Amino acid sequence: MPLEGPARIVSELTSRGYNAEREAVTLIASADEPFALLEQAIDGAPENALVLETAHVRAALERARGDASETDTTALDATTDPPVSTGTQPTKPASSAGSVPVETKGSDAPRSAIDTSRQAVAITNDMTGESTGTGEYEDFVAVFRDRLERLGSKLRGRVNHRPATSIESMPGGSEVAMVGLVNDIRSTASGHWLVELEDATGTFPWLVMKDREYADLVEELLCDEALAMEGTLADDSGIAFVDSMYFPDVPRTHQPSTADRHVQAALISDVHVGSQEFMHDAWNGFTDWLHTEDAEHVEYLLIAGDMVEGVGVYPNQDEELDVVDIYDQYELFNEYLKQVPGDLEIVMIPGNHDAVRLAEPQPGFNERLRGIMDAHDPRIVSNPSTVTLEGVSVLMYHGVSLDEVIAELPAEKASYDEPHKAMYHLLKKRHVAPQFGGHTRLAPEEKDYLIIDEVPDIFHTGHVHKLGFGKYHNVLAINSGCWQSQTDFQKSVNINPDSGYAPIVDLDTLDVTVQKFS
Repeated sequence: MPLEGPARIVSELTSRGYNAEREAVTLIASADEPFALLEQAIDGAPENALVLETAHVRAALERARGDASETDTTALDATTDPPVSTGTQPTKPASSAGSVPVETKGSDAPRSAIDTSRQAVAITNDMTGESTGTGEYEDFVAVFRDRLERLGSKLRGRVNHRPATSIESMPGGSEVAMVGLVNDIRSTASGHWLVELEDATGTFPWLVMKDREYADLVEELLCDEALAMEGTLADDSGIAFVDSMYFPDVPRTHQPSTADRHVQAALISDVHVGSQEFMHDAWNGFTDWLHTEDAEHVEYLLIAGDMVEGVGVYPNQDEELDVVDIYDQYELFNEYLKQVPGDLEIVMIPGNHDAVRLAEPQPGFNERLRGIMDAHDPRIVSNPSTVTLEGVSVLMYHGVSLDEVIAELPAEKASYDEPHKAMYHLLKKRHVAPQFGGHTRLAPEEKDYLIIDEVPDIFHTGHVHKLGFGKYHNVLAINSGCWQSQTDFQKSVNINPDSGYAPIVDLDTLDVTVQKFS
């Protein structure tokens, strides 16, 4: 069978309105008479099937060999469930056989077959099934101690730090330094800033004078983030005047890893299937494009949360739902996921609209939902998680804390119009959600899973429904927009979403191109 065989098979299936599982295409391509087998598999598939499954092909092979009995056929019919779609049936564009929106300048030619043996995916920091928090006081102490220890280790080598209680006993005028978590931030009557740091021994106040160079950095601080300060003790040793301030930060010398071949990843988020505003035409355009020659190097699809619209997420949401049952929403999402080429590796994390706990870190769905979202056997991991694609590490985080960063920081430092700049601050703090007790719900665990321990090569978020990307100390930060047009709720809070975009990253160069499908 020539190399273009699988691509021709996929093209033939697409022209008939089918997608196919990766293994199904492989089985057909390896047959002596592949297109005869394709016809037999289609004839044996359920009438309402949208996807040609491996089971359908294997059954056709058995029939062709004359080995299948009536019992076997009955067993297949009884155990092979056809794709189920509740609510609105996925609607393909009128010219669905490989057509591409004008904005993509794509080709109608089918993509070449992918050598899947070269694909490599590794997952770290997935806390699914690892939650130990009970909400007891000891859990809160444990998570903050872990944060101080791990982020503090990135700061202690930069200053001659001392515990809070030790600083209190030093004579006035001494040069001192401390590593701690920000306990309080307030301004004085004279316009200076008072920052209280806390470590395992206690708290100590640090005064940032309004005319010093570090005064501007105080506006970036969030409570509970790790920080190091150097300065001079006042005469009474009751306070220290800040001379220097340090964040855990990404080293300016960071050199990202890249893949050793030309391969691409599509980074998307916030699909919101089940909403009346879900842009099914744009999604269909995206999945059609993935089948074309222009997308032949796209081998990975990373989805950063909010696969469905959910239920009861905001007031009167039920009035904007096209599918009102949460499980039906996931069934429908799975049907849309089947339109993606079967040879892509798919990784997904949950978001705040998904049916998992709201408190972060969020585990990667229960077994029932995993069983529903089984198209192309996706890797479903926690929010956040780090995914390494052929040596390129991608920190995936849905991004709820971006609301908090944007609300707390001055507009020129963080805004919805440039969400990637808000992401820069999380990289600087080396924590995806540093502030406890604010708008972001955080679950106390014995380990702080929200720390950015290792510097990623790519930082991928969603949530805010805005498209933005840029580099911070050579880390590529991408917020990937959404697949939902403006809802009435978004109008009420003046959110104008960037919908129907798919950022495509070259993993060998970390260059970004954006495909638009709306």
